[in-house]
Amino acid sequence: MPEFNAPDGARLHFADDGEGLPILALSGLTRNGSDFDYLAPHLPGSVRLVRPDYRGRGKSEWTGPETYTVPVETGDVTALLDHLGLDRVAVIGTSRGGLIAMMLASFASERLRGVCLVDIGPEIAASGLESIRSYVGKNPTETTLVEAAKMRAGLMKGFEDVPESRWNEEVRKHYVETPDGLQINYDPALRDAFLPTAVAPTHELWPLFDALAGLPLALVRGANSDLLSREVAQEMCRRRPDMIFADVPGRGHVPFLDEPEALAAIREWIGRLS
Repeated sequence: MPEFNAPDGARLHFADDGEGLPILALSGLTRNGSDFDYLAPHLPGSVRLVRPDYRGRGKSEWTGPETYTVPVETGDVTALLDHLGLDRVAVIGTSRGGLIAMMLASFASERLRGVCLVDIGPEIAASGLESIRSYVGKNPTETTLVEAAKMRAGLMKGFEDVPESRWNEEVRKHYVETPDGLQINYDPALRDAFLPTAVAPTHELWPLFDALAGLPLALVRGANSDLLSREVAQEMCRRRPDMIFADVPGRGHVPFLDEPEALAAIREWIGRLS
């Protein structure tokens, strides 16, 4: 199991598959490297996909809520690149991962080949934060994965025409069956780290977005997203008219990334990286 030590000694897990162009895949707040299982089979064979589990998530060590911050996680990602000897990588950043990608661009843009943001931007809608607030750090009340799949289908707002099999896959990525029922597969204390940021005013992040200047850039948005508004996405396009943009129909926060529109945008973006 590939692991490395973060700057503070935390033991962090990552997956490293394929050879060629290195792409660092950064997942959402409560998620882990399995976020990209749907995308991975569709990537060109000349891509090396590196997928870390943030501290407190997936197979990585739990280190406490005071460490579950974007700056700390950005430092962890930089340490992973050093561990692997990767001077420059492209980044696909989903939600939280996109914030980390923009932070990297703000102080270490020389480490980046390009960035693909997935349903995240420099302004975060309050409705999306409230939705995350309602479930982050909580174990489901459902007692079986079958029940949890039905729950998740209702929880994930804005998703249309998703087959039952996909929700069955999703719950197996995010919940663990135990003798005491289903449990989330991340540190519940992540809630303590998230709540203060969820009630505070959204920080001004446009300078971080502008730090992506000169890099091949793509944005994949769920057309029904409650986190990234259409207006913010349009302003991102205005500021970066060269940005590849896909608005994935029938998807909320976040697209699975195997939708035709998402794949077309990501493939075009990868083409620009070389």
